[in-house]
Amino acid sequence: MKKESLIRRMLFVCALFSSFIVFLIIIFLLQEGAPALTWDFLTGMTWSPHNDQFGIIPTLVGTLYVVFGAVAIAIAIGIPCAIFLAEFAPFWLRNVVKSSVEVLVGVPSIVLGFFGLLIMVPFIRNNIGGMGESILAAWIILAIMILPNIITISEDALRSVPQDYRTASLALGATKWQTVRKVLLPNAMSGIRAGIVLGLGRALGETMAVLMVVGNPEIPWIPTAILDRARMLTSTIAIEWAYMVWGSPHQHAIFALGIVLFVLVSILNLVASFVIKERTTKR
Repeated sequence: MKKESLIRRMLFVCALFSSFIVFLIIIFLLQEGAPALTWDFLTGMTWSPHNDQFGIIPTLVGTLYVVFGAVAIAIAIGIPCAIFLAEFAPFWLRNVVKSSVEVLVGVPSIVLGFFGLLIMVPFIRNNIGGMGESILAAWIILAIMILPNIITISEDALRSVPQDYRTASLALGATKWQTVRKVLLPNAMSGIRAGIVLGLGRALGETMAVLMVVGNPEIPWIPTAILDRARMLTSTIAIEWAYMVWGSPHQHAIFALGIVLFVLVSILNLVASFVIKERTTKR
């Protein structure tokens, strides 16, 4: 009992320390970024540090444009792949594809950025048009990065549906595909949604890979086509950190971007936690 009590206290201290670190990060971001959180910052259309103009709208729109497009591509590829692995793939093929997906998780983002810069960007420029560095290139690279999240979690959700559901559906005369569409997908939908939300969070926080392929115009604008260049919250912080002056309005604006990014990611994490909790409750 004494040993269990000691372990319980150690775990509590670890959890408390993690929460304390997050609390310090929040305090630091608010201390440095709060002076820039004005109405002009949240609704402004111009981001020009040289003129002390810090409007977040073009950067925010560019971020959402890139992230949601990448997630849509990942969903279109990842969920069918998860269905195939869970219900149709032979054992040997499932092991091969599953191993490949797990390897993809460990590929550093900078390597995917180099792949996008040296392969995808020239391909888009020579065959589709534009400068190559574009929202389309960022969509493809980000979709590759978040595919493992969606495939793995969606497959686990499908395989966690009780076998009795499959047996009952087939016994009633349903085909294999009808069983997947009418029985398995509805029962696994909360897990699939959780995978999508987690993938969305990773795409929102990605920096280096997107920085190398999205174009990053000097003065951000609201993109209107997939071949346009764009600025994201993360890439703006990475680019402008090197030449900002500490204590200047520019520095406060950079930290304010961090606050906005932190809030967006926190909202996504709360949504993911709610979805996972709902899935567990339904079980």
